[in-house]
Amino acid sequence: MRFDTNWIPARIAATRDLTPAVREFTLHPECGAKSYPTGAHLRVQVTVNGQPDIRHYSLIGAPRDGAWRIAVKREAPGRGGSRHMWSLKPGDQLNVSMPDSHFELAANASAYLLIAGGIGITPIYGMAEALHRRGAAFRFMYAGRSRSEMAFHDELRATFGDGAEIFAADEGKKLDLAAAFAGLPPDGEAYICGPIGLLDAAKKAWAAAGRPRARLRFETFGSSGRYENAPFIARIPRLNLDIAVPADTTLLDALEAHGVAVLADCRRGECGLCAMDIVGADTPIDHRDVFFSEKQHNENRKLCACVSRAVGGILTLDPAYRGDPVLTA
Repeated sequence: MRFDTNWIPARIAATRDLTPAVREFTLHPECGAKSYPTGAHLRVQVTVNGQPDIRHYSLIGAPRDGAWRIAVKREAPGRGGSRHMWSLKPGDQLNVSMPDSHFELAANASAYLLIAGGIGITPIYGMAEALHRRGAAFRFMYAGRSRSEMAFHDELRATFGDGAEIFAADEGKKLDLAAAFAGLPPDGEAYICGPIGLLDAAKKAWAAAGRPRARLRFETFGSSGRYENAPFIARIPRLNLDIAVPADTTLLDALEAHGVAVLADCRRGECGLCAMDIVGADTPIDHRDVFFSEKQHNENRKLCACVSRAVGGILTLDPAYRGDPVLTA
């Protein structure tokens, strides 16, 4: 059950391969490329297995030449959204939302620490540009497996020089989060986007440093986990349902496909609207959200259905929403 979105037709003006697995799309929205806050993203309509679906992609930098830009990492196997996007060519049209941001830079921090991991560079790039224009004090750290896999690497070096610190794993360079946080003034803020492992490490290092939780801001991909995707059974005793959840399908999508109404919005594990009670599990649960705390994850009492899943086996749940009946069995 998605909230209504006012969709805007947009034409793909150009595509550009940033790495072998990351493609940039330049979009000309019919309404004109209006400005947006830092950290903003677009909802984009895609087709997955012949059915309409929605993906979220961060906007890159500020609008340029009347266009918005997004970058899409090709995921294999993935859930199919990136395959749809990579099938599109210049001149094709698609529907997008107006930009929205839940990851906006604060205006009053004494200093900023920006950390990107992999495709998490997309919102962080725009933040760095905005701070650079302001003349604000900031440190910019970008980690990836290799420079060849790090999107915008050359552009960042051209814009920020040594101010864009590159940490390529194949060169033996690794982020030292504890040291990075130690170098941030007490009222400084950190903004991080990357895979769930990076976010978990950052939250632990931030807490260990005794820093205020509110000054650590983060965004995740919404699909990265600690385990490989595996099929499992979602059991809903209240509705007398056993629902097979394939490896390439989210729990939320599987529930909706079987008529189980679930309130949902971000579909990235951030807002918590799709949270539901865990009744039991005979297998580990891969919590992939950033809404619940580590303590709550360890308690295994709730999960965010949009991103979290079981590692095989049977996961018994009680959906929170009770307003609509089940439509199909």
